[in-house]
Amino acid sequence: MAQLMAVLGLDLSARAYPSGHRLRDAAQIRLLQRLRARVGAALRWRFEVPVIELPAVGAVDHRAWDAAIDGPDCRVKIDAETHVGDFQAVLRRTLLKQRDGREPCVILLLADTRHHRTLLELIGEELAASFPISPRRAIRLLAQGRAPEENALILL
Repeated sequence: MAQLMAVLGLDLSARAYPSGHRLRDAAQIRLLQRLRARVGAALRWRFEVPVIELPAVGAVDHRAWDAAIDGPDCRVKIDAETHVGDFQAVLRRTLLKQRDGREPCVILLLADTRHHRTLLELIGEELAASFPISPRRAIRLLAQGRAPEENALILL
């Protein structure tokens, strides 16, 4: 395959995964469960929620939120990432989904790792415009069954 790609002037990029029944998104599920444990029990959780739940006739949108939290005073969509390699791409994707889905509030949920803490130290100030609500405030509001007023980035 690499030789064929070389003839076409392309580089081959591939990944190998263990075979068997291992759940490939197990780490992401655990990350979402950590947030769910801190959120009000009366709130409804949904997973893999389409960005536009009622698309126009003929329109196909395959993008989805990793989770959605709904309640009487709460409507929040969540993108969860266990390891960000290209933060600009993640930020762009999340904010475009927010715009296209006309979502009032989104949470970018990152695994609390040394890699993500270092990343946020480097770009933390630039994120304030896109994610103005502090993680503590966002979690406190969700625990009360209320949505944050604006976007939040949470490390858990």
